Amino acid sequence: MRFSIRFILLLCLFMVVSTSAKDLNWPTWRGPTSNGVAPEGNPPIEFSEDLNVRWKIAIPGKGLSTPVVWDDQIFITTAVSIDKPVDPEALKDKADPPAWMAGQAKSADKIQQFLIYSISRKTGKILWQKTVREELPHEGTHNDGSWASNSCVTDGEHLIAFFGSYGVYCFDMKGDLIWEKDLGELQTSNSFGAGSSPTLTENYVVINWDHEGDSFIVLLDKKTGETIWKKERDEGTSWSTPFVTEVNGKSQIIVSASGLSRGYDLKSGEVIWTLSGLTRNVIPSPVYENGIVTLMSGFRGNAMQAIQLDIAKGELQDSPALLWSNSEKITPYVPSPLLFQGKLYCLHGNSNKLSCVDAKTGEIHYSREALGEVKGVYASPVGVKDRIYVAGRNGVVAVVKPGPVFEVVANNTLEDSFDASPAIVGNDLILRGIENLYCISKE
Repeated sequence: MRFSIRFILLLCLFMVVSTSAKDLNWPTWRGPTSNGVAPEGNPPIEFSEDLNVRWKIAIPGKGLSTPVVWDDQIFITTAVSIDKPVDPEALKDKADPPAWMAGQAKSADKIQQFLIYSISRKTGKILWQKTVREELPHEGTHNDGSWASNSCVTDGEHLIAFFGSYGVYCFDMKGDLIWEKDLGELQTSNSFGAGSSPTLTENYVVINWDHEGDSFIVLLDKKTGETIWKKERDEGTSWSTPFVTEVNGKSQIIVSASGLSRGYDLKSGEVIWTLSGLTRNVIPSPVYENGIVTLMSGFRGNAMQAIQLDIAKGELQDSPALLWSNSEKITPYVPSPLLFQGKLYCLHGNSNKLSCVDAKTGEIHYSREALGEVKGVYASPVGVKDRIYVAGRNGVVAVVKPGPVFEVVANNTLEDSFDASPAIVGNDLILRGIENLYCISKE
């Protein structure tokens, strides 16, 4: 009996430690709960180039992936143009953006070096870097985009990096390659490039491959890269990252999309529910709290939908599982929403206009309030303690008080432009700019 009690106590302690480890890190691009929230932490409210910057380092190339963090390691990806001879046949075969997109998308004319960095959170020192491929991209990317926009994901043992057409890679924390996998050529709408990040859950990696060819969702074994299942999807290009949660004792994958958003059974890949109604070019990822998942999009229209997952089955358009929906002009195009303390915070389009919505009822507390000096936003907002951070494309980071009443607490200016979403670990705010990586901290 004494042995059994001791075993149970040890098991409980292990479960607490495991849960705490995830909560105390930023293992995915939207944090430990995938809602954009850090359960613990207290980063500075005010900062500048001369205030509360622990370190700042230049990052070569262009990568828009959000930093993910585990203990002392920050992981980011980047793509660097290198001067290597280009095969003339490869130039002939590559897909250029449509002529009418000349102002928004660019062609691939140089070989790209695809890299992964591990950087010390304490010092900013590069712990290791790996070049996973050197290749001329088969198609272009958005002028504001990159060939390294997908964020990594980690569980503290495995690091999964995804470069779309240029492979999926699994490393250990020391930078040793465990496996790699090529899923084919992603053919994105208007050559806008890849953006959906991988999702790591239990022993699996989930990757959504929505493009202009044969779309699919695939489940890989995280230890080997072996395909567990692969399901076709009747969808065009989307950039939303899959979300996984437990529903009625079973893990469910939720994927937003322009045609049909779907819930999949994790183990079998079978579709549990579907829902139409989002707009074109779906980018924002689902957010979840207290049994309710919220989907939204904001290109050529606006849509927001809240689903009660425990009763969601079949087509949900006329189902009580669809708790509420609205088409108010408050939803984001590129940024994902923040779900924080029961409220949804979302930017209108890619603007500096913030709205606050009750996640349970859909009530709008405030709508399209301007974030002071912030101009243009691609990064998703993040929340911790009693504050929300919104990073702007002009280098200004607004700090907002959460709650039903809008209040900007601070506007902080740094000498960079922020398209990647912030990460929060403990008292550190990690900001990835176009040129630099910052660690903002009082410590």
